[in-house]
Amino acid sequence: MRLENMPSEFQEALPVLKKIKNAGFDAYFVGGSVRDALLERPIHDVDIASSSYPEETKHIFERTIDVGIEHGTVLVLEDNHEYEVTTFRTEDLYVDYRRPSHVTFVRSLKEDLKRRDFTINALALDEAGNVIDLFEGLDDLKHQILRAVGIPSERFNEDALRIMRGFRFQASLGFTLDADTFNAMKGCVPLLEKISVERTFIEFDKLLTSFYWRKGLKSLIASGAMDYLPDMRNHQSQLETLFNFQVDFQFTSSEQAWAALLMALQIKNIKRFLKHWKTSNAFQKRVEQIVMIFNLRQTHFLDKEECYRFELDLIIQAEEIRQAQGLAIDFERIYSTYDSLTIHDKHEIVVNGGLLIKEFGFKPGPALGQLLTEIEMAIVNGVLDNRLEDILAFVEERK
Repeated sequence: MRLENMPSEFQEALPVLKKIKNAGFDAYFVGGSVRDALLERPIHDVDIASSSYPEETKHIFERTIDVGIEHGTVLVLEDNHEYEVTTFRTEDLYVDYRRPSHVTFVRSLKEDLKRRDFTINALALDEAGNVIDLFEGLDDLKHQILRAVGIPSERFNEDALRIMRGFRFQASLGFTLDADTFNAMKGCVPLLEKISVERTFIEFDKLLTSFYWRKGLKSLIASGAMDYLPDMRNHQSQLETLFNFQVDFQFTSSEQAWAALLMALQIKNIKRFLKHWKTSNAFQKRVEQIVMIFNLRQTHFLDKEECYRFELDLIIQAEEIRQAQGLAIDFERIYSTYDSLTIHDKHEIVVNGGLLIKEFGFKPGPALGQLLTEIEMAIVNGVLDNRLEDILAFVEERK
């Protein structure tokens, strides 16, 4: 097969391929970028595989960076672009079900491609647009099948993260998992406990925020993988409540997806759960606030103080979860209440503690902090104008 219309991302990278070829080596575009080009999806990263060994690659180009030279990868800087050029390689036994104990550089494209995870990711593209398909990846693309390269159990025992990648690809592409591939994934799910939580989070997060997240999540549940993910053992029935969301609903952010997940799992200590997933404090706080907003909306509409307390986008995300569940929503009222606020941050107030100390002789401490909060809430609720003379008069009455 020949790719007639080569995407601009490949065209820009063609000089790199041609320089390697002119130096007497083979070079191809490989992996996800080739798959996405054939599916007419956006291309994110252009990866190049070459028969040139790392030191040989470095001699071909003027500017390079050793980003992973022990694994055969050299970053090539060419025409204001950066491209990872990786030597064809084979891998010995894996340690920790994730990393090869030893990498051997080879000159054979076939040897390189047969170590990859799924057939649709084992495609290569030459400088003329010819697709090299050694494992029937084109046929799997055509029939929308996710199939492991070679013997499935070997692929997942080599790198157990490929199990989560399989579910993630299913969620992003909407493909069906080949039966033998799925059974191998199912048999290897206990190995997920050997994988770093950070890497597992990335794949699970991409799954949840993909268009076909239901498909990927159903396979994940059916495989029993959730029993080997942090704090999710024996929560199948709770997790399945996410399938009650409206069929066309897609999460708009990672925070929204994880907030919905946590509510489905009925997790009480959100911060502890997300810490076990090694997420940042900022991420934990935003997820926590979406859940808090959702719970407030279960009993009443947010008043001015509550709209002021939370960021507008988090309020909208909580309302979108309500919408997905078929609950009553009112986005117009949210925007109206938020727009009616005279301030959206306490730093917009025209006075501060220093000015009140100077004007009235207050001492720093809890009493002054309480007064400043009282001023802030009075302005938020519209009973006090954010003007110097009005605030000073407000304070004078409370001396």
